[in-house]
Amino acid sequence: MAERVLTQRELNRTTLQRQLLLMRGRMPVVRAVEKVAGLQAQWAPAPYVALWSRLEGFERRSLERAILSGRVVKALLMRATLHLVAARDYPHFDSAVREARTLARARGVKPPARKLVERALALTRERPHARSELMRALGYDPRTTDVDELREYNWVVALARLEQLPEAALWAFRGSPLLRPAEHELPPKQEAVTHLVRRYLAAFGPATRADASQWSGVPIRDLIPGFEALRLRSFRDELGRELFDLPRAPLAAADVPAPARLLPRWEEVLLAHKDRTRVMSEVFRRAVIAKNGDVQQTFLVDGFVGGTWRQEGDRVLLEPFEPLPRRVRRELEDEASRLAAWLR
Repeated sequence: MAERVLTQRELNRTTLQRQLLLMRGRMPVVRAVEKVAGLQAQWAPAPYVALWSRLEGFERRSLERAILSGRVVKALLMRATLHLVAARDYPHFDSAVREARTLARARGVKPPARKLVERALALTRERPHARSELMRALGYDPRTTDVDELREYNWVVALARLEQLPEAALWAFRGSPLLRPAEHELPPKQEAVTHLVRRYLAAFGPATRADASQWSGVPIRDLIPGFEALRLRSFRDELGRELFDLPRAPLAAADVPAPARLLPRWEEVLLAHKDRTRVMSEVFRRAVIAKNGDVQQTFLVDGFVGGTWRQEGDRVLLEPFEPLPRRVRRELEDEASRLAAWLR
């Protein structure tokens, strides 16, 4: 039997459905973070705005309670960037991406002496340390711009398994986060990679292996055992690429209406596939994602990126890439007004 071909719009609607962007969900915050396989947290307010767009009646304090109770964790994970993830996913995600993350942040530099790692552990077990304080205590210059020195310090942090205190994930947090040793045990690599692939496909599938690699930052060769360990179904996209998915994961129809949605900086749905055209045209991608990797705040029109937005005083201003129909503009402005009121 020939494999079913999924159109771009079917993939768009399915991705939005699984990411709670077709209809706002009614579920606990921890369940939502788990369902979408984590949220980008490079910018402290980003996961809050992301959840506001995904959950009915979302309040900041509900996420902050989950963070302070340890049910949601902020950590350096996929693509060696900061994410908020559910606590029960954290050890598996950490184990699965650890090698790739460390190599990305310490590329070209040999691992530091063991005594330096032990010193970092001893200091942070005694009490949490800020980055500059820890660097100084380990003999590094906190103001250094030397790439090799910074990469060696990154090795120390990775090998000592240091993580940020929960307070660094709060909405109003500013400044340098304090670091402490992680307490969780790392699951076996095979088990962790299988868990990572399962979570990814549930949140972003159907997808290619290259898509999973793009999202996680883990090379395809290291993800293959995870794909092979799962019972998966397969499809093709319109270019003939093989897509993998979980057996009972839902698929959305191409004609399902997609409402206006405002997305935060570094929105995960824009970064989770190698081929981003399922949510954003290649022309618009250049206007949204800078060469340094920075990702602007965007809004969706009919399920696809249609422009950017910014906060100016008490207002949220829309900057569309193309002229919008009056009905669409009105829907976006209503959504922007609600977000502006929530941001105050």
